[in-house]
Amino acid sequence: MESLKLFISLFLLSFSSFFLGAESDHLQHSNLKRLRPNRLFVFGDSYADTGNIRKSLSDSWKIPYGITFPQKPSGRFSDGRVATDFLARYLGIKSPIPYTWKNYAGKERLLYGMNYAYGGTGVFKTKDNPLPNMTTQIDYFQRVLTAGNIYSPSDLPSSIALVSVAGNDYASFLALKRPLTELPAFMKQVVDQIAVNAMRIHKLGVNKILIPSMQPLGCLPSVTIFTSFQRCNATDNASTKLHNYLLHKAVARLNNETKPSTFVVLDHYNAFLTVFKNKGPEPGVMRFGNPLKPCCVGVNSNFDCSNVDEKGEKKYTICEDPKAAFFWDIFHPTEEGWRSVYSVLHKTLKDVWI
Repeated sequence: MESLKLFISLFLLSFSSFFLGAESDHLQHSNLKRLRPNRLFVFGDSYADTGNIRKSLSDSWKIPYGITFPQKPSGRFSDGRVATDFLARYLGIKSPIPYTWKNYAGKERLLYGMNYAYGGTGVFKTKDNPLPNMTTQIDYFQRVLTAGNIYSPSDLPSSIALVSVAGNDYASFLALKRPLTELPAFMKQVVDQIAVNAMRIHKLGVNKILIPSMQPLGCLPSVTIFTSFQRCNATDNASTKLHNYLLHKAVARLNNETKPSTFVVLDHYNAFLTVFKNKGPEPGVMRFGNPLKPCCVGVNSNFDCSNVDEKGEKKYTICEDPKAAFFWDIFHPTEEGWRSVYSVLHKTLKDVWI
């Protein structure tokens, strides 16, 4: 880990002049008035998954996940609603139905779009994860469109897509113990594939694609646990900035190839930090006592949130009030955390409607 930090620190020196500009961009947008989209298509990972991942593969279907909403596990990686739900709320529509549940939803429910995101996945295949990566998720989307019994080509121009990439590709890179010298090139591969995916969604007919910047990885409880949840890791956040810099450049290229503001960077990175630093009454943004401390954790390093022993006894603890915590577990925000993030983004989201 120390060698990784040293390598990234040295590598980032050559990029420091670029970060200042990219970091200040909360959303790329035009000043034209637009009509609000009426359906949402979602691709990505656990920050966006609302129930696609199979029950046998994920803790998100186990108690205490879902205790806030819908008061039982629903496949969401949180105590309640996640990014997809809040984006849908700001669009003024119902949260899109998960792809794996499409045959159980009524026609009217499907009109709001569909969620193809699977927790634990990335733009590439991730280690020990058999679930569909983003390319396959878009394949599913294309099959639904080709079938023509749910959506027609005329539905897509008034739709919007969310493309969530929260870091599983990088976690897989480290888990596979690949040489650290390959990391910068791999970052470019990840971002280039995000761009390929986003353009493919656009060519299928969606006129607006939101791509969140990566959240500050150095502030995740899985990292801050080594400082008793007291401070973020600056080196890990610097590596996150590199990903986000490359993403901004890629999105600028995509918009040059199409039309301005087709592709939009939704600034999760700065929205997370804004919430963390909030010390006063900002409308819609919760003031968290210690935003880096998770609500649900294992009783020791051998257990995670939702784990039980062979006798069925809980091997995790939950904070007294999940609404007072930004993070639910060591990777994912609580419902209140996501609500605060999208409250920060709400003002700028108004400017990206089609």
